[in-house]
Amino acid sequence: MSTVDHRSAVAAETARFVQVVERADLSTPVPSCPGWTLTDLIRHAGSVQRWFAVLLRGRIQQPPTSRDVELKLPEDEAGYPQWLADSLAEATDAIEAGDLDDPMWAWGVDQHARFWVRRMLFETLVHRTDAELALGLRPEIDPALALDGVDEFLVNLPNAFMFAPRTAELRAEHRTIEFSCPEGRRVVRLRPDAFGVEPDTDGPADASVHAATAGDLLLLLYGRHDRTADAFALSGDQGLLDHWFSHSQF
Repeated sequence: MSTVDHRSAVAAETARFVQVVERADLSTPVPSCPGWTLTDLIRHAGSVQRWFAVLLRGRIQQPPTSRDVELKLPEDEAGYPQWLADSLAEATDAIEAGDLDDPMWAWGVDQHARFWVRRMLFETLVHRTDAELALGLRPEIDPALALDGVDEFLVNLPNAFMFAPRTAELRAEHRTIEFSCPEGRRVVRLRPDAFGVEPDTDGPADASVHAATAGDLLLLLYGRHDRTADAFALSGDQGLLDHWFSHSQF
């Protein structure tokens, strides 16, 4: 069970995001999201928060049949940072509309309202780092928060095939990949029919990736870092690592 306060972390990450972009040239390209500018990045992040707010407000019990949501987009580009802050206000109202332990449909493993708050957090955090990278800044991520993000990514990835169909090809004859950093270690097993995180696995893995920090590992999993960079040490079956990284992005 995560010890991160996801509700307060969403607020903190959104505030950091707003601070990064409020004085920036919003036409700046975002290399980690090809084809996007900072305006596109902000619009996406705020839209996600407003969409999740709709889901949370209704504490929905089955997959939604529509993604229509009133975005209330600003009239001009300069209004986007404030619009993102307003998106958080809408999300916060929805989060506080009920108990986060309420049962709720989710595409991931955790079928409770808290799933969406945690998902909103890492959507916001990763895109905050996208903005920083676009502006030539070095992203910093709290280690405990980053490790929670690694867990959130790895645990839910097997369920992401609806919008990341290549994940359905993450199969192998019982091969393991270790992802580690100073803050922790996680092992994923690829089986002929599925893949998932191994509980309390000891012993060597077939391939391993060791990151300098939990933040580096999180951004690697999200495709924001190159695994050949100095921040990473690779060992074992490189073909298995190629297979993982070419099929695990969403």
